[in-house]
Amino acid sequence: MKASARNQFTGTVSEVLIGAVNAEVHVGLKGGETIVASITKESVETLAIKTGMEVIALVKAPQIIIVTDFGGYRLSARNQLQGTVTQVKPGAVNAEVDIELKGGEQVAATVTNDSVDTLGLRKGQPATAVFKAGAVILAVAD
Repeated sequence: MKASARNQFTGTVSEVLIGAVNAEVHVGLKGGETIVASITKESVETLAIKTGMEVIALVKAPQIIIVTDFGGYRLSARNQLQGTVTQVKPGAVNAEVDIELKGGEQVAATVTNDSVDTLGLRKGQPATAVFKAGAVILAVAD
């Protein structure tokens, strides 16, 4: 599969919770992290998503928020993946920041250069990649 989303996580569906319109799909990654996707009930049916099947969770880099200090606050975003900054690539306005999760998966985030400076982002720094369940697109094999 070719897609423009920088973040493509292969995982196994661990739970599917069906609501009246939407469904919540929990995808387990090899490092033990879980990504939660909020998709329509119709998409679950069309893609025949079931517990135990392999899926790919796609998240575009601009949808990722980087948090280095929660300051005692909790967030409503379901996906909060902790890792370590492996690379900061500044551009003209924005930078790409790569975070490695404990299982070895990489998360790419696009943030402003000002955010890089404000957060003091650098290689080796602990950071959490945060994104909402609605930002996740699921793909399945034919």
